[in-house]
Amino acid sequence: MGVSRLAAPVVKRKKLAEVEWNVIEDFCKGCNFCIEFCPVNALEESEKLNAKGVHPPKLKSEDLCIGCGLCERICPEFAIYLEKKESKGEK
Repeated sequence: MGVSRLAAPVVKRKKLAEVEWNVIEDFCKGCNFCIEFCPVNALEESEKLNAKGVHPPKLKSEDLCIGCGLCERICPEFAIYLEKKESKGEK
């Protein structure tokens, strides 16, 4: 008998930074720390399998990510990285 978990509600929060969210899929070992600890529930497992046989994370929607960087910091395999998007006035 498995333990059922209720999904955390999707919470809309103010963006902290405009970022491009990236994952190196074959680095992912499937720990799901990024999914479990995302403060806005923006991540989910992808449908595809990586070279290790696990489902790497993906964004549910780019609009949900607030750019906090917690997923990047918590990933033990350094599979996730954020790149800051430049504003139109920045160089």
